[in-house]
Amino acid sequence: MSMTEAGEGRLKGLKVGFIGAGAMGGAIIRGLVTGGRVARENLVYYDPDPRRQADLNSLGLKAAPDHAEVMHSQVVVLAVKPQIMTAVLESLGEYAGPGHLVISIAAGVTLKTLEAALPESRVIRTMPNTPTIVGAGMAALAPGSRATPADVALALEIFAAVGRAVVVEERLLDAVTGLSGSGPAYVAIFIEALTDGGVKMGLPRHLALLLATQTVIGAARLCLEEEMHPGVLKDLVTSPGGTTITGLHILEDGRFRGLVMSAVEAAALRSKELGKE
Repeated sequence: MSMTEAGEGRLKGLKVGFIGAGAMGGAIIRGLVTGGRVARENLVYYDPDPRRQADLNSLGLKAAPDHAEVMHSQVVVLAVKPQIMTAVLESLGEYAGPGHLVISIAAGVTLKTLEAALPESRVIRTMPNTPTIVGAGMAALAPGSRATPADVALALEIFAAVGRAVVVEERLLDAVTGLSGSGPAYVAIFIEALTDGGVKMGLPRHLALLLATQTVIGAARLCLEEEMHPGVLKDLVTSPGGTTITGLHILEDGRFRGLVMSAVEAAALRSKELGKE
């Protein structure tokens, strides 16, 4: 798996369209517009939900009346549920041409399916995650056979507006799903467990939750921004005969790391099954 820099300004002057503006699609739209990567007049979206339209109206964006108007864009993001992707692809077939870069965020919809439905367009399949909503997302991009390096750079810039992105082979997307796709739920349970531990030892719940959440944020930032290896961070906190090594002993005794590894494995295998279904 390789990390590729997104760069800046590649989207300037291009028209970007979205089909679907739900939690994920809406978050990406908001990130692109508020971050100045795409001018309001160059961003168009279609979503029939009045609530989503009202939310994006506050950004000065008006919903397109149909898919056809969205397809006037050079870059089109398909931010719809996998269950309706077949119908969406059928509706786009007559409009999609060689001038289109189509980016799908639908889990389980393969590049083979996308390229067969859009035989003239360049396609990129992606797997973003829920923290995209707050601009702290993690996305993996798998380019299709016709996608160019310039297309990949454009896709990276789109997802850089709401977090970070990497380029992977499509075969790795199930593993990505099991780790970063499902991972926010694992972290949420860990935060909840830390909080409950604090409550058990006498802390008010609101204070325990603040302590737990900020601790997770801080540890993650040390690993990510300071490039501190998790093992180094663990050793930094762990003094001989102290409190931390006592707590770590309990976690190791309960197979904490093995359970997390098994959770990622099980989720990745389930992702593979869903893709076949």
